[in-house]
Amino acid sequence: MIPRYSRSVMTDIWSPASKFRIWFEIEAHACDALAELGVIPADAAKTIWEKGNAATFDVDRIDEIERETKHDVIAFLTHLAEIVGPDARFVHQGMTSSDVLDTCFNVQLVKATDLLLDDMDKLLVALKTRALEHKDTVTIGRSHGIHAEPTTFGVKLAQAYAEFERCKARLLQAREEIATCAISGAVGTFANIDPAVEEHVARAMGLKAEPVSTQVIPRDRHAMYFVTLGVIASSIERLSTEIRHLQRTEVLEAEEYFAPGQKGSSAMPHKRNPILTENLTGLARIVRMASVPAMENVALWHERDISHSSVERMIGPDTTVTLDFALNRLTGVIEKLLVYPENMDRNMNKFRGLIHSQRVLLALTQAGCSREDSYRLVQRNAMKVWEQDKDFLTELLADQEVMAALSEQELREKFDIGYHTKHVDTIFKRVFG
Repeated sequence: MIPRYSRSVMTDIWSPASKFRIWFEIEAHACDALAELGVIPADAAKTIWEKGNAATFDVDRIDEIERETKHDVIAFLTHLAEIVGPDARFVHQGMTSSDVLDTCFNVQLVKATDLLLDDMDKLLVALKTRALEHKDTVTIGRSHGIHAEPTTFGVKLAQAYAEFERCKARLLQAREEIATCAISGAVGTFANIDPAVEEHVARAMGLKAEPVSTQVIPRDRHAMYFVTLGVIASSIERLSTEIRHLQRTEVLEAEEYFAPGQKGSSAMPHKRNPILTENLTGLARIVRMASVPAMENVALWHERDISHSSVERMIGPDTTVTLDFALNRLTGVIEKLLVYPENMDRNMNKFRGLIHSQRVLLALTQAGCSREDSYRLVQRNAMKVWEQDKDFLTELLADQEVMAALSEQELREKFDIGYHTKHVDTIFKRVFG
């Protein structure tokens, strides 16, 4: 997590000040519930709230205490006692550190997810806008990087829209999965704290009570969450890679916006490089990197060990901050993307009709030729285009075996570009409704 690839609205969630404020709220809500149960005095719960809310937690002081105690939650509670006074003895009644740490972590993940969902909505708007703009902009589809058959640039973007809609649905599910709270004591049995306290804190913090915790919230939830972020990162990379390929000099069908005064190379003044989508490709790797350690965190010893803790202190902030930045950057790329229909048309016709080979193949089979003979006839003429720079239709018209099966009019009909885009409206209706 570095400033270059961070937005403050997300990094603020993971700041020490934010974390300690959430810790306080968890403890204070627990005190409210304990007061209702008659475990602690109501006046004490009120004092804890009043003095804690009025305070600014001193991060340096907490760090100073932790250097002695070697325990972050105890350091915080000690500092809170300095602020609250004698009533602080009622804080953390029947609770264990993980009750605070795990509940806080999930609160932070939920807050981060809400930002990511907002990011996703903005990206979807940009993709839909540009897809509708280029619904009928015909371009060549490629398989293995080689010309296949015509599609439209709008269909390419509609595919990305549908993919990110699925990503959003997965992220919503991941939010649901992660939004749990545990205030259940040392091994999750509520031996020293009433389950009603957990239910109260969960409601107050916008979470659900964890059905069965040990000393920690089960880490399968977190594994699913971080894997979901990894899938979203992969979708970002897929679209970024498409743009990078389309920006290559010999293709140049689409291009990242190049701002006035922008420089592409320290050595070559002519350069306009796809630096944003290259950057997104790299950032996607960082987000995906968290998936494996998150899954390895599931298998903790017995009711708890802390092998997961160091991992989550890094991957929680790093993945959410990075993904937030990446989604916003990708949205900007799509909004400002330069599209060159003339180059698309030029590239599509570069091999002089080859893109219609399947239509000719099917026409020959429908005219009575075997599939094997049809393939042979089409391929032998197609190879002349590849190897001798011939025109595909001209070669077919000169092939006696082909013309014995098809009339000239029937053959020419197979070279209609519009044939390939006749169901674009159907695709858009499926995607956008």
